[in-house]
Amino acid sequence: MLISRKELDDRLAGAARAWLDEALAEAAHAAAHPGADSGSPPWELRFASAGRHCGLENADSVRALLLVDAHAGLPAVTRLYEQGTAAERRAVLLTLHRLDLGATALPLVEDALRTNDTRLVAAAVGPYGAAHLDAHGWRHAVLKCLFTEVPVQAVGRLGERARGDAELARMLGDFAAERTAAGRPVPEDLRTVLDLTAPASAPAPTEES
Repeated sequence: MLISRKELDDRLAGAARAWLDEALAEAAHAAAHPGADSGSPPWELRFASAGRHCGLENADSVRALLLVDAHAGLPAVTRLYEQGTAAERRAVLLTLHRLDLGATALPLVEDALRTNDTRLVAAAVGPYGAAHLDAHGWRHAVLKCLFTEVPVQAVGRLGERARGDAELARMLGDFAAERTAAGRPVPEDLRTVLDLTAPASAPAPTEES
């Protein structure tokens, strides 16, 4: 879960706060002077070392702040994702919905969903994936969560997108049948999602009607 700058300041010791101040200043400078750096801008190096300076438990939030303050575009987020560790990739995925990218970063989400890394799968089905995956891709993302045992609470807009989705209900039924036939347990979260696929109840008729 990402936390705010204020919460980070409350958590970090003096040296770590000073490092974060410098890192965010570099990110803001890059946003104000796009293209000024011939190679990778300094804030991208900070992105990689966030865990070392601010603690692994704070790294996602620090990296998210860097991306936002740098106004990171598609080339930067793609580069950081493709060259990054699993932790760095997760931070990119968790921050996509805070950046002005439209659907252009969807290939990163699709790449994460092809892995069996539960950290990446959980991040990929968050707000950005919920907003930009098409119906087919989103349904398979839900099944991916069930297959990899990622809690469905990680899926953004689950109730909204699952409501009345007969095709998702069919896919869930097929998945459950396959698991049962193979003598494997059916994930408890499957029933949760299946219940959500029921059509919304029609409003009760009034006396006037």
